[in-house]
Amino acid sequence: MHDVDVVIVGGGPAGSTCAWKLGQAGIDLLVLDMATFPRTKLCAGWITPEVVNDLELDIKSYPHGFMSFDKLHFHFNHFDFAKKTTQHSIRRFEFDEFLLRRSGARVQQHQVKKIEKQDGLFIIDDLYRCKYLVGAGGTRCPVYREVFHDLQPRNKSLQIATYEQEFPYDWEDDECHLWFLGDGLPGYAWYVPKANGHINIGLGGKAEKMKAEGRRLQNFWDGFTAKLAGNAMVNDVELKPTGYSYYLRGNVDVIRDGNALIVGDAVGLASIDMGEGIGPAVQSALLAADAIVDDGEYNLKKLARFSVPGFFRNRSWFPGA
Repeated sequence: MHDVDVVIVGGGPAGSTCAWKLGQAGIDLLVLDMATFPRTKLCAGWITPEVVNDLELDIKSYPHGFMSFDKLHFHFNHFDFAKKTTQHSIRRFEFDEFLLRRSGARVQQHQVKKIEKQDGLFIIDDLYRCKYLVGAGGTRCPVYREVFHDLQPRNKSLQIATYEQEFPYDWEDDECHLWFLGDGLPGYAWYVPKANGHINIGLGGKAEKMKAEGRRLQNFWDGFTAKLAGNAMVNDVELKPTGYSYYLRGNVDVIRDGNALIVGDAVGLASIDMGEGIGPAVQSALLAADAIVDDGEYNLKKLARFSVPGFFRNRSWFPGA
């Protein structure tokens, strides 16, 4: 049996951030993840200045591709405009491994299947034992499944389904574009160029609403990629998108049960306006780490529900959110 103070399940930005913060406090911890890093991770790869600050990143010394935008281009059915705002893009393939390595945590590849509690300690698959357990495994987090599923049921109306693809591409347009509510999509589509000749394109929308209307992501994808080709933004590429889902932030009541805590997408914390998940994942992980170190309260009162300030504050591009 492997004994540690804290086991963190999931090595993405939420898990690695929690490990980094706990490691700074000298906490004995272990990160478990079913994948070997670096691993492919579907994500537009958009990060905000707040993420950079929260992670104390020195952009100049970041060893991988990092791209910054001084404005975002917003497209609607009948009008377009650009808004000045500093935002960044990274490749999750690189970013997640960098954060996990930087944390200095011990990492083991392991798919968690069973979680039990004995004498106030958590027993994971009869292999690992810990006082504190942190669920950072995303939407399908086993800690959520085993401990929080009945305590904090997910709101299906806030589930976002996505289609996206990231690939090498000699892009000419070096700015980020977002298309809202096109063809009735209850969400938006994106074009995010990345450093070193890569690009991510995709779209996401309210899964329940699309199902009720008999709409499929593939139909929206076909229309969107045709638009990109017509605008000479992406041409002559074999497109094979992959889908996944996550949840916007709703009324989150239970994020801790004794010494078990959940963070990031395991909770369902993507921002209400833009569905951005990395920022809330990082912030919730820092709050959870503080609660463990100080043996204090863990809540999300300080965690913002929105990603983009100014004009877009208190607006959502996911109908009904």
